[in-house]
Amino acid sequence: MDLRKASLSFGKVNCVDGSKLTTKSATSKNVDDVTLPAEAGLFVNCGGFHGDIICTNIVSRLRAAGCVFAEDEARLLVSAERTPADLAAMVDSRAAGLPLEHVIGWAEFCGLRIAVDPGVFVPRQRTKFLVRQAAGIARPGAIVVDLCCGSGAVGAVLAAALERIELYATDIDPAAVRCARRNVTVAGGYVYEGDLYEPLPSTLRGRVDVLVANAPYVPTEAIGLLPPEARIHEARVALDGGADGLDIQRRVANAAPIWLAPGGHLLVETSERQAPKTVEIFTRNGLVPKVARFDELDATVVIGTKPDLQSNSDG
Repeated sequence: MDLRKASLSFGKVNCVDGSKLTTKSATSKNVDDVTLPAEAGLFVNCGGFHGDIICTNIVSRLRAAGCVFAEDEARLLVSAERTPADLAAMVDSRAAGLPLEHVIGWAEFCGLRIAVDPGVFVPRQRTKFLVRQAAGIARPGAIVVDLCCGSGAVGAVLAAALERIELYATDIDPAAVRCARRNVTVAGGYVYEGDLYEPLPSTLRGRVDVLVANAPYVPTEAIGLLPPEARIHEARVALDGGADGLDIQRRVANAAPIWLAPGGHLLVETSERQAPKTVEIFTRNGLVPKVARFDELDATVVIGTKPDLQSNSDG
């Protein structure tokens, strides 16, 4: 199986705890289910790592390169290799600092296998909290828009976890859009290339129930402090949020009331430090803000609700 071509599994996911609810598809297996090619036995016992010399060398190389979870990464690299030469090249790439997800071609996110191409933003584990918050709000049949979608991980998981949602995703980076189309279209969604709302169908204005935006929020001056895997190997446009990290959030919030349905919600991931400013941004744009925090993942989400004036007047 060529894991570089894998997209995502189609099983539904419990976005509250991340547990898998159904089995994986035949074309996208969980790492634990991967059947190694026959020649892999010459290199590593993936189940136990029983002192095989080549496996030991792989783990040693990864550890020397600073990979904290060297044994787990070695297992993934072996599961993804097609030939001995392929395995050697992947180990070299990983030891040179290329993100593991870019090396093997996918990332595990909320129980799904998400295709991640070189240069594309790798979905972070903290973003699971953003997905859980959105999944708790959306109802069957909801119109969901994933702005700054990157690989399309957030939208793909929501489509797998929820019933009959109408999913749209956008990103300004052509590489990310190509990747997102592999993940989102198989989930029944639509992906558009362009700046935030600009490429969306105009018919969505005033009808979006859940608007999710994992917009870049790293302050420009802090980009240099990021780990090399992100700073060197991910697109700058996916990281740089401007002087205070909130430039893209401002643009998202400013236009959100135009696109949201009455009572609709905008959800953005931000940092705990930036959350008070994000709340101010939402309030200035007529959204009723709420902050959700999950310390275990160091995750902060600000949720803004567009007032339903008709509902309020009826009440």
